[in-house]
Amino acid sequence: MIELILILLLALVPTILIELGVLVLLREKSKKVLWSSVAVNIFTNLPLNLYIFFVYDSVLVILIGEILVILVEALWYYIFLRCWKRAFTYSILCNAISFLIGLLVELLIFYFFY
Repeated sequence: MIELILILLLALVPTILIELGVLVLLREKSKKVLWSSVAVNIFTNLPLNLYIFFVYDSVLVILIGEILVILVEALWYYIFLRCWKRAFTYSILCNAISFLIGLLVELLIFYFFY
């Protein structure tokens, strides 16, 4: 159980930090949008990682999951931004960058430790 919590936190915390960083780089200043990013990541990241951990871990499942996360987060951002273009831009950039950084970290860990 502790192992699962650590795995989930190792996925969630960097994702939140990376996506907040992306929003700051995009010059988002609204505290509501920044805090909502934390909330929506808890809502989307944990279920996706639980599904991958317990049910099915494949590239296709992960990509479909990421697409669903992008759609959910875009809708979430739209609630605060009232602009579909910005909502999708935020969601796509935040998720693409955090996904690619996570993939890079995994590859580096695999390369150096296995």
